[in-house]
Amino acid sequence: MSIPKNVGRLALFWWLIFSLFPLPAKAEYLLSIQGSTTVLPIVQLLAEEYSTSHPEVNISVSGGGSGIGITSLIDGAIDIAMSSRPVAQTEVEKAQAKGLDINPLVIAYDAIAVIVHPSNPLSEISTENLQKIYTGEITHWQELGWEASIPLVAISRDFASGTFEVFNQIVLQGKDLRPDALMLVSNLAILNEVSFSPTAIGYVGLAYLNDRVKALAIDGVSPTKEAVIEGSYPLARPLFLVIPGDLPEAAQDFIDFILSEEGQTAIESEGFIGVY
Repeated sequence: MSIPKNVGRLALFWWLIFSLFPLPAKAEYLLSIQGSTTVLPIVQLLAEEYSTSHPEVNISVSGGGSGIGITSLIDGAIDIAMSSRPVAQTEVEKAQAKGLDINPLVIAYDAIAVIVHPSNPLSEISTENLQKIYTGEITHWQELGWEASIPLVAISRDFASGTFEVFNQIVLQGKDLRPDALMLVSNLAILNEVSFSPTAIGYVGLAYLNDRVKALAIDGVSPTKEAVIEGSYPLARPLFLVIPGDLPEAAQDFIDFILSEEGQTAIESEGFIGVY
């Protein structure tokens, strides 16, 4: 170490102290969030915006599905879970058994859009026929009015997905999913698969729609923001953050930001529907 010349003894003493023992960096709060791939783009965007004015808070956001997120929260592995379906009573009981209260907080609203390839001639489908497709009663597009007798490929979210659970409740109504359904782990995976497969049908969150796929009207109602707000679209649902009862101050501040006018405006910009 090179010592500057002409430095007084006291100044030299403090120079050595600060050189050897620099001041610690400003403390960071690590906030970990995991769960629904539908809620994922909302929280990723909000985390980026929040971090610009709160650099001391480091927010980690990852997917995996609603069930995985809630399980991780109960196990103490994360701070907040993202979910596209309500918390199950069994999950509440598991949390309570570990001395943890978990509370679902609605941060936005969404619709599950049923999608096909743009070349598919269908523009709408009934809930009844959608159930028949996903239970295996309908296996060819000809049964739905497409002239060519083409086997259809039914694509579904995996069982850990909150989107699957909502779809199962509303469409399948508890009936078994067809065994040959292609199970994929995210909205984006289904979107990509359908966009490349003219014979496929799948479902994704409203915000994932683009011109690479075609969204079908359900029972005559298209998946739009207006239809969700007025309650006419049958596959609408709230989106949640699941939080522990004892929430750290930094985490609560992020929640407050999400529910603020600025946060809700950002949610709307992503194609979701705000809570106000």
